[in-house]
Amino acid sequence: MKLIASAAEMRAIPRSTEFRNGGVSFWYREQGLPERRAPLPGSADYDVCIVGAGYTGLWTAYYLKKAQPDLRIAILEREFAGFGASGRNGGWLSAEFAGSRERYAESHGKGPMIALQRAMMASVDEVIAVAEREGIDADIVKGGMRTVATNSAQEARLLEEIAYLQEWGYWPEDIYLLDPGHEPALQVAGAVAAAFSPHAARIQPAKLATGLARVVEALGVDIFEDTAVTEITPRTGREHPSAVTPGGTVRAEHIIRATEGFTSSLAGQRRQWLPMNSSMIATEPLDARTWERIGWSGREVLGDAAHAYVYAQRTADDRIAIGGRGVPYRFGSAHDANGATQPQAIAELWRALVRLFPAAAEAPVAHAWSGVLGVPRDWCPTVHVDHAEGLGWAGGYVGSGVSTSNLAGRTLRDLVLRRTTELTRLPWVGHRVRGWEPEPLRWIGTQVIYGLYRTADRRESDRVSQTSGFADLAAKISGR
Repeated sequence: MKLIASAAEMRAIPRSTEFRNGGVSFWYREQGLPERRAPLPGSADYDVCIVGAGYTGLWTAYYLKKAQPDLRIAILEREFAGFGASGRNGGWLSAEFAGSRERYAESHGKGPMIALQRAMMASVDEVIAVAEREGIDADIVKGGMRTVATNSAQEARLLEEIAYLQEWGYWPEDIYLLDPGHEPALQVAGAVAAAFSPHAARIQPAKLATGLARVVEALGVDIFEDTAVTEITPRTGREHPSAVTPGGTVRAEHIIRATEGFTSSLAGQRRQWLPMNSSMIATEPLDARTWERIGWSGREVLGDAAHAYVYAQRTADDRIAIGGRGVPYRFGSAHDANGATQPQAIAELWRALVRLFPAAAEAPVAHAWSGVLGVPRDWCPTVHVDHAEGLGWAGGYVGSGVSTSNLAGRTLRDLVLRRTTELTRLPWVGHRVRGWEPEPLRWIGTQVIYGLYRTADRRESDRVSQTSGFADLAAKISGR
């Protein structure tokens, strides 16, 4: 991606007369922003205090309250429930797990890592089951996931990925190469191969977040919005751990940090997880004739095998929503809370849309937005509770958080309640990693890494028949 999108490039992008950049996300534009809940009225005591009202915090509260209804639980949220990545993501409820399987296997063995992958598959169905049981309408369609390759290097990499995953918990029916004549057809321009996994569903992410918040509140959980936590302190002597806010301090037996990409805003956490920016655009609804040319009647989620990959879905009202890393990192772990997307990210996503679906080239772009996700230094998610300190956390999902957060919530429930279960034995429990380098090193490193990945994609598009060495170098520098 070029660092700057020219004015001519931006003019070439068809935009709706009501085009909007930012404003949290299209998902909230569609359903409307929720009415804000009251902030924390003053200092208080609870059994469990959760910092962050995204998927991780909401799922944790849900499962804790279901398991032990008498628990006094509070959730503290800087903005409103679902404001962060939970209300801005691509709507992929999938079994993808971002962490290095080899790293987890080093400490726990291959069997537990395979169990973790199978647990991720079960999490897809768990989210769907809870949504149905609790009356959460999140436009869920379990159509699976399709990954396309558009050049020979991507095809070779896709075949390698299928073989690799089948060694780490995917059975042959869980991911496989599609026959070119597969029905229902999805016409992706230039596709030379495609893989399919049934373990994925399309969702409307903001509807899931706001619906889950409603359910959690009805269970008796106190959700305080417009309540910024500035610091989390551990247990010291007889003093309970606490979450400090300008409006008061919440003390609890356990404080659970569920802040994902916003973790760097907490005192002492600046280098814990890198806030990586991801961007999206959504078109106006496409007409029936265009959909006849594209297909996509199965409503599966769609990704590609490029290094700077994209992810897409056909929405419930027949738009194409497509995302990618955009401008991945801002100096000093900064992020734009309103979700505004830089012009070069919009231009790149539109080019990706047209490249994959030429039939949609004239479809006006209705909305662009961005969000942040949390990236640990070794790119491996983690979930942990330290009973001595009274602190717990989960996150670092690296873009695969919709289902991973559900698994995290159930695992945190068991850890907080001191249960020993199949979930608490999974290898991501207790995983720790060093922090990121100080600035300007992490900004320079991020720019170099993603520059290398984009160079690799360009070379592979120019008929390089194998994975570019630039991608190998990027992976080595990043520590993935």
